Amino acid sequence: MTTQTVHSEALAVYQAMPKKALTEFMIEHFHEKHRAQLPDLINLARKIEDVHNDHNECPAGLAEHLQAMYQELESHMMKEEQILFPMLAGGIYPKGPIAVMEEEHDQHEQMIAQLLELTNQCNAPRGACGSWIMLYEGINEFVSDLHQHIAIENSVLFKQAEEATKGHHGNGHCCGGCQ
Repeated sequence: MTTQTVHSEALAVYQAMPKKALTEFMIEHFHEKHRAQLPDLINLARKIEDVHNDHNECPAGLAEHLQAMYQELESHMMKEEQILFPMLAGGIYPKGPIAVMEEEHDQHEQMIAQLLELTNQCNAPRGACGSWIMLYEGINEFVSDLHQHIAIENSVLFKQAEEATKGHHGNGHCCGGCQ
């Protein structure tokens, strides 16, 4: 079975979920997980930067970058939870807010690229301590989770909304984006 087949099969499972169930899944499986992951990664990054600041491969600025990612993601997830997801679950498909979320997803992807650059693609240096290795393993898991989070929203949740509104502007509801 190819990676593309697995990806397609996974997306089909998400596509079959009712919108309300899918938004609840996104919050429980991704939003809450990111909220748990990032503070731990920030603390571990600070430790590595403090202890190994004299090492030429020390990821200087990593904790600060992770903190910035956390702030951006928290703001993004709150907008989804408080505004967009309830609208989608209620059958309202606001193009404007969806476009904003997709743009923010692009920004998250750029932040991931910077994160990977700071960490040498999460390749710990030869002889790295256990904490450094654990940090990079945690970052790899976070990046994988965030990529999956973005893919499900962009390829399933937001596409379902786009399909539902074809020929039915706002499904009878105006999001304000047409004015």
